[in-house]
Amino acid sequence: MQEERKMKLKKGWVVVQVGLEDEDGGGIFQRFSVPISYLYHPFFQSLLDKASEVYGYHTNGPLRLPCSAIDFLDLRWRVETETTATHGNHHHHHHQRRHQLRAS
Repeated sequence: MQEERKMKLKKGWVVVQVGLEDEDGGGIFQRFSVPISYLYHPFFQSLLDKASEVYGYHTNGPLRLPCSAIDFLDLRWRVETETTATHGNHHHHHHQRRHQLRAS
């Protein structure tokens, strides 16, 4: 079953598990997939820093993020909204700069 989940993941996406551990190390975690590019966003960078403090850098399985599913969905929505609003301009300038570099 785990292999099936890996095969369904789109290229350029990553699986994350979100949830908060209770005192005895248990907890309910939910799986989500997000574009890898989201991990570079400052909101996610802050969450990744927190994850490294809580879980360390070396973990097995999906990337585990220490936040509630509701907070994660809000964060993802804010990143999606910001990415959608700036998507065209960001890529336009990126490609334009690449063409300028080639011309040099």
